[in-house]
Amino acid sequence: MCIPTVDLVKTGQNIMRLRKAAGLTVRDLQVIFGFNSPQAIYKWQSGAALPTVDNLIILSAALGVTIDDILVLAH
Repeated sequence: MCIPTVDLVKTGQNIMRLRKAAGLTVRDLQVIFGFNSPQAIYKWQSGAALPTVDNLIILSAALGVTIDDILVLAH
């Protein structure tokens, strides 16, 4: 049985690509999420952390994509 795992680095790169494609800056996402600083977004983009499920839902809406479009699974 092969259990899928999320590739943190590729998912982070994907978040950055999708953000840019949507015409959004890190600051724009910071405002959308109501974060005091952009640290979490930079951690997502670098692959140091994943957004929580709640934040993935918001991120997918902000980027106009599905959660599946954001996450990159390791093979």
